[in-house]
Amino acid sequence: MGRITVRRRVTRITVGGGAVRREDVLAVEEPLEIRVGGRALAITMRTPGHDFDLAAGFLVSEGVVSRAEHFAAARYCAGATVDGENTYNVLDVTLGPGVPAPDPSLERNFFTTSSCGLCGKASIDAERTLSAYDVADDDLRIAAELLAVFPDRLRAGQDVFEKTGGLHAAALFDGSTGEMLVLREDVGRHNAVDKVVGWALTQGLLPLRGMVLMVSGRASFELTQKASMAGIPFLAAVSAPSSLAVDLAVEIGMTVVGFLRGPSMVVYAGEHRLVSGVDSRTPGAREEAVAK
Repeated sequence: MGRITVRRRVTRITVGGGAVRREDVLAVEEPLEIRVGGRALAITMRTPGHDFDLAAGFLVSEGVVSRAEHFAAARYCAGATVDGENTYNVLDVTLGPGVPAPDPSLERNFFTTSSCGLCGKASIDAERTLSAYDVADDDLRIAAELLAVFPDRLRAGQDVFEKTGGLHAAALFDGSTGEMLVLREDVGRHNAVDKVVGWALTQGLLPLRGMVLMVSGRASFELTQKASMAGIPFLAAVSAPSSLAVDLAVEIGMTVVGFLRGPSMVVYAGEHRLVSGVDSRTPGAREEAVAK
Protein backbone atom coordinates (compact mmCIF):
# COMPACT_ATOMS: atom_id res chain seq x y z
CA MET A 1 0.00 0.00 0.00
CA GLY A 2 3.04 2.22 -0.37
CA ARG A 3 3.23 5.26 1.86
CA ILE A 4 -0.38 4.98 3.02
CA THR A 5 0.53 2.56 5.82
CA VAL A 6 3.69 1.58 7.73
CA ARG A 7 4.53 -1.30 10.04
CA ARG A 8 5.81 -0.76 13.56
CA ARG A 9 6.73 -3.06 16.46
CA VAL A 10 4.29 -2.60 19.32
CA THR A 11 3.50 -4.16 22.68
CA ARG A 12 -0.08 -5.23 23.34
CA ILE A 13 -0.84 -5.33 27.04
CA THR A 14 -3.86 -7.06 28.51
CA VAL A 15 -4.53 -6.45 32.18
CA GLY A 16 -4.15 -9.79 33.88
CA GLY A 17 -2.93 -11.41 30.68
CA GLY A 18 0.61 -10.14 30.21
CA ALA A 19 2.25 -8.46 27.24
CA VAL A 20 2.75 -9.55 23.65
CA ARG A 21 5.24 -8.03 21.21
CA ARG A 22 4.05 -7.97 17.64
CA GLU A 23 3.95 -5.91 14.45
CA ASP A 24 1.13 -3.43 13.87
CA VAL A 25 0.01 -1.37 10.89
CA LEU A 26 -0.26 2.40 11.23
CA ALA A 27 -1.77 5.01 8.93
CA VAL A 28 0.88 7.35 7.53
CA GLU A 29 0.69 11.05 8.35
CA GLU A 30 2.93 13.45 6.41
CA PRO A 31 2.83 17.16 5.54
CA LEU A 32 1.72 18.33 2.12
CA GLU A 33 2.64 21.83 1.03
CA ILE A 34 0.17 23.21 -1.49
CA ARG A 35 1.50 25.88 -3.83
CA VAL A 36 -0.39 27.83 -6.47
CA GLY A 37 1.66 29.19 -9.33
CA GLY A 38 4.82 28.49 -7.37
CA ARG A 39 3.67 30.42 -4.29
CA ALA A 40 3.09 28.56 -1.03
CA LEU A 41 -0.54 28.67 0.09
CA ALA A 42 -0.91 26.10 2.88
CA ILE A 43 0.60 23.07 4.57
CA THR A 44 -1.74 20.32 5.66
CA MET A 45 -1.04 17.10 7.51
CA ARG A 46 -2.52 14.26 5.49
CA THR A 47 -2.35 10.61 4.52
CA PRO A 48 -0.49 10.42 1.18
CA GLY A 49 -2.65 9.42 -1.75
CA HIS A 50 -5.07 11.31 -4.00
CA ASP A 51 -3.02 14.44 -3.33
CA PHE A 52 -4.17 16.17 -6.53
CA ASP A 53 -7.78 15.64 -5.44
CA LEU A 54 -6.89 17.02 -2.01
CA ALA A 55 -5.37 20.17 -3.51
CA ALA A 56 -8.31 20.66 -5.86
CA GLY A 57 -10.84 20.20 -3.04
CA PHE A 58 -8.91 22.54 -0.78
CA LEU A 59 -9.04 25.25 -3.45
CA VAL A 60 -12.80 24.70 -3.83
CA SER A 61 -13.19 25.07 -0.07
CA GLU A 62 -11.24 28.31 -0.10
CA GLY A 63 -13.28 29.75 -2.99
CA VAL A 64 -10.33 29.85 -5.38
CA VAL A 65 -11.90 27.49 -7.95
CA SER A 66 -15.43 26.23 -8.57
CA ARG A 67 -15.29 24.61 -12.02
CA ALA A 68 -13.12 21.91 -13.60
CA GLU A 69 -11.62 24.38 -16.08
CA HIS A 70 -10.36 26.52 -13.19
CA PHE A 71 -7.96 23.73 -12.14
CA ALA A 72 -5.56 23.32 -15.06
CA ALA A 73 -2.86 21.04 -13.67
CA ALA A 74 -0.93 19.91 -10.61
CA ARG A 75 2.53 18.44 -10.20
CA TYR A 76 4.86 17.32 -7.46
CA CYS A 77 7.86 19.59 -7.05
CA ALA A 78 11.36 18.19 -7.40
CA GLY A 79 14.11 19.87 -5.41
CA ALA A 80 12.04 20.09 -2.26
CA THR A 81 15.09 19.08 -0.20
CA VAL A 82 18.64 20.37 -0.17
CA ASP A 83 19.81 17.35 -2.16
CA GLY A 84 17.13 17.88 -4.82
CA GLU A 85 15.05 14.86 -3.86
CA ASN A 86 11.36 14.80 -4.73
CA THR A 87 9.60 13.97 -1.48
CA TYR A 88 6.13 14.00 -3.07
CA ASN A 89 5.12 16.27 -0.20
CA VAL A 90 5.19 19.55 -2.16
CA LEU A 91 2.58 20.09 -4.84
CA ASP A 92 2.21 23.05 -7.22
CA VAL A 93 -1.15 23.85 -8.85
CA THR A 94 -1.58 25.72 -12.12
CA LEU A 95 -4.86 27.59 -12.38
CA GLY A 96 -6.84 27.88 -15.59
CA PRO A 97 -6.57 30.91 -17.88
CA GLY A 98 -8.06 34.01 -16.32
CA VAL A 99 -8.51 32.49 -12.85
CA PRO A 100 -7.21 34.98 -10.27
CA ALA A 101 -4.45 33.84 -7.95
CA PRO A 102 -5.51 33.25 -4.34
CA ASP A 103 -5.78 36.37 -2.23
CA PRO A 104 -2.68 36.69 -0.03
CA SER A 105 -5.00 36.77 2.99
CA LEU A 106 -5.68 33.05 2.38
CA GLU A 107 -2.08 32.11 3.01
CA ARG A 108 -1.71 29.95 6.11
CA ASN A 109 1.24 30.88 8.29
CA PHE A 110 1.39 27.55 10.09
CA PHE A 111 0.29 23.96 9.74
CA THR A 112 -3.26 22.88 9.07
CA THR A 113 -3.26 19.88 11.38
CA SER A 114 -4.98 16.63 10.58
CA SER A 115 -7.66 17.52 13.13
CA CYS A 116 -8.28 21.12 12.09
CA GLY A 117 -9.00 22.34 8.58
CA LEU A 118 -9.44 25.93 9.72
CA CYS A 119 -6.10 26.29 11.50
CA GLY A 120 -4.12 29.22 10.22
CA LYS A 121 -7.07 31.41 9.30
CA ALA A 122 -6.19 35.03 9.95
CA SER A 123 -9.52 35.88 11.60
CA ILE A 124 -12.90 34.52 12.62
CA ASP A 125 -14.49 36.27 9.62
CA ALA A 126 -12.08 34.46 7.31
CA GLU A 127 -13.61 31.15 8.36
CA ARG A 128 -16.77 32.02 6.41
CA THR A 129 -16.30 31.66 2.67
CA LEU A 130 -19.06 32.51 0.21
CA SER A 131 -20.07 29.65 -2.06
CA ALA A 132 -20.59 29.97 -5.79
CA TYR A 133 -23.58 27.63 -5.39
CA ASP A 134 -26.94 27.88 -3.64
CA VAL A 135 -28.04 24.63 -1.99
CA ALA A 136 -31.33 25.98 -0.63
CA ASP A 137 -33.24 25.36 -3.88
CA ASP A 138 -31.92 21.83 -4.41
CA ASP A 139 -35.00 19.61 -4.79
CA LEU A 140 -33.32 16.44 -3.49
CA ARG A 141 -35.68 14.14 -1.63
CA ILE A 142 -34.43 10.88 -0.17
CA ALA A 143 -36.16 8.06 1.67
CA ALA A 144 -34.91 7.44 5.19
CA GLU A 145 -34.74 3.73 4.32
CA LEU A 146 -32.27 4.44 1.52
CA LEU A 147 -30.18 6.84 3.60
CA ALA A 148 -29.93 4.21 6.35
CA VAL A 149 -27.82 1.90 4.16
CA PHE A 150 -25.12 4.51 3.50
CA PRO A 151 -23.08 4.00 6.70
CA ASP A 152 -22.62 0.28 6.04
CA ARG A 153 -21.56 0.95 2.48
CA LEU A 154 -19.14 3.61 3.69
CA ARG A 155 -17.66 1.28 6.27
CA ALA A 156 -17.34 -1.55 3.74
CA GLY A 157 -15.25 0.71 1.52
CA GLN A 158 -12.77 1.77 4.21
CA ASP A 159 -9.92 -0.51 3.19
CA VAL A 160 -7.15 1.31 5.06
CA PHE A 161 -9.25 1.81 8.20
CA GLU A 162 -9.79 -1.94 8.23
CA LYS A 163 -6.01 -2.38 8.56
CA THR A 164 -5.18 0.54 10.86
CA GLY A 165 -8.32 1.75 12.63
CA GLY A 166 -6.85 5.23 12.26
CA LEU A 167 -8.51 6.98 9.33
CA HIS A 168 -11.58 9.09 8.69
CA ALA A 169 -13.65 8.55 5.57
CA ALA A 170 -15.95 10.61 3.37
CA ALA A 171 -18.07 9.40 0.49
CA LEU A 172 -20.35 10.92 -2.10
CA PHE A 173 -23.69 9.23 -2.76
CA ASP A 174 -26.23 9.88 -5.48
CA GLY A 175 -29.34 10.84 -3.55
CA SER A 176 -31.68 9.35 -6.15
CA THR A 177 -30.11 5.96 -6.79
CA GLY A 178 -28.03 5.42 -3.64
CA GLU A 179 -24.93 4.78 -5.76
CA MET A 180 -21.63 5.55 -4.01
CA LEU A 181 -19.64 7.60 -6.52
CA VAL A 182 -16.38 7.98 -4.63
CA LEU A 183 -14.86 7.27 -1.22
CA ARG A 184 -11.69 8.73 0.24
CA GLU A 185 -9.83 8.10 3.53
CA ASP A 186 -7.41 10.32 5.43
CA VAL A 187 -6.09 10.99 8.92
CA GLY A 188 -7.90 14.33 8.68
CA ARG A 189 -11.66 14.31 8.19
CA HIS A 190 -11.46 17.64 6.37
CA ASN A 191 -8.84 16.16 4.04
CA ALA A 192 -11.09 13.20 3.28
CA VAL A 193 -13.86 15.63 2.31
CA ASP A 194 -11.46 17.75 0.23
CA LYS A 195 -10.35 14.61 -1.62
CA VAL A 196 -13.98 13.78 -2.43
CA VAL A 197 -14.76 17.33 -3.56
CA GLY A 198 -11.52 17.55 -5.53
CA TRP A 199 -12.34 14.33 -7.36
CA ALA A 200 -15.77 15.72 -8.23
CA LEU A 201 -14.23 18.98 -9.46
CA THR A 202 -11.83 17.22 -11.81
CA GLN A 203 -14.70 15.09 -13.12
CA GLY A 204 -16.66 18.22 -13.98
CA LEU A 205 -19.46 17.37 -11.55
CA LEU A 206 -19.69 20.61 -9.56
CA PRO A 207 -22.13 21.77 -8.33
CA LEU A 208 -23.04 18.47 -6.68
CA ARG A 209 -26.80 18.87 -6.81
CA GLY A 210 -28.84 15.93 -5.57
CA MET A 211 -25.85 14.43 -3.75
CA VAL A 212 -25.31 13.28 -0.17
CA LEU A 213 -21.94 13.69 1.55
CA MET A 214 -21.50 10.92 4.13
CA VAL A 215 -18.74 11.23 6.75
CA SER A 216 -17.49 8.67 9.26
CA GLY A 217 -17.17 11.04 12.21
CA ARG A 218 -18.96 14.14 13.39
CA ALA A 219 -20.40 16.94 11.26
CA SER A 220 -18.38 20.04 12.09
CA PHE A 221 -18.73 23.61 10.85
CA GLU A 222 -15.81 23.15 8.47
CA LEU A 223 -17.33 20.07 6.84
CA THR A 224 -20.68 21.82 6.46
CA GLN A 225 -18.94 24.74 4.79
CA LYS A 226 -16.93 22.47 2.50
CA ALA A 227 -20.15 20.76 1.42
CA SER A 228 -21.70 24.17 0.75
CA MET A 229 -18.74 25.27 -1.37
CA ALA A 230 -19.23 22.18 -3.56
CA GLY A 231 -22.99 22.70 -3.87
CA ILE A 232 -23.86 19.61 -1.79
CA PRO A 233 -27.35 19.94 -0.24
CA PHE A 234 -27.16 17.06 2.24
CA LEU A 235 -24.56 16.17 4.89
CA ALA A 236 -24.90 12.93 6.85
CA ALA A 237 -22.66 11.77 9.69
CA VAL A 238 -22.44 8.73 11.94
CA SER A 239 -21.80 10.99 14.91
CA ALA A 240 -23.08 14.34 16.18
CA PRO A 241 -23.00 17.72 14.46
CA SER A 242 -21.74 20.83 16.21
CA SER A 243 -24.02 23.76 17.01
CA LEU A 244 -22.23 25.97 14.49
CA ALA A 245 -22.61 23.32 11.78
CA VAL A 246 -26.36 23.24 12.36
CA ASP A 247 -26.58 27.04 12.46
CA LEU A 248 -24.80 27.28 9.11
CA ALA A 249 -26.96 24.53 7.58
CA VAL A 250 -30.16 26.30 8.66
CA GLU A 251 -28.84 29.59 7.28
CA ILE A 252 -27.99 28.23 3.83
CA GLY A 253 -30.76 25.65 3.47
CA MET A 254 -28.68 22.48 3.81
CA THR A 255 -29.89 19.23 5.36
CA VAL A 256 -27.80 17.82 8.22
CA VAL A 257 -28.39 14.34 9.66
CA GLY A 258 -26.38 13.01 12.57
CA PHE A 259 -26.14 9.76 14.52
CA LEU A 260 -26.93 7.86 11.32
CA ARG A 261 -26.57 4.31 12.58
CA GLY A 262 -28.65 1.40 11.39
CA PRO A 263 -32.31 2.39 11.08
CA SER A 264 -31.90 5.37 13.42
CA MET A 265 -30.95 8.97 12.61
CA VAL A 266 -31.44 12.49 13.94
CA VAL A 267 -32.35 15.33 11.57
CA TYR A 268 -30.92 18.66 12.71
CA ALA A 269 -31.70 20.84 9.68
CA GLY A 270 -33.55 20.57 6.36
CA GLU A 271 -36.02 17.88 7.40
CA HIS A 272 -38.04 18.48 4.22
CA ARG A 273 -35.50 16.44 2.22
CA LEU A 274 -36.26 13.26 4.18
CA VAL A 275 -39.34 11.34 3.09
CA SER A 276 -41.06 8.39 4.71
CA GLY A 277 -40.92 5.22 2.65
CA VAL A 278 -39.09 4.72 -0.64
CA ASP A 279 -39.35 7.77 -2.88
CA SER A 280 -41.91 7.19 -5.63
CA ARG A 281 -39.47 8.69 -8.16
CA THR A 282 -36.97 5.90 -7.55
CA PRO A 283 -38.86 2.58 -7.44
CA GLY A 284 -36.69 -0.26 -6.17
CA ALA A 285 -33.96 2.14 -4.97
CA ARG A 286 -33.84 0.70 -1.45
CA GLU A 287 -33.80 -2.91 -2.64
CA GLU A 288 -31.03 -2.12 -5.11
CA ALA A 289 -28.99 -0.28 -2.46
CA VAL A 290 -29.34 -3.09 0.06
CA ALA A 291 -28.35 -5.64 -2.57
CA LYS A 292 -25.14 -3.77 -3.18
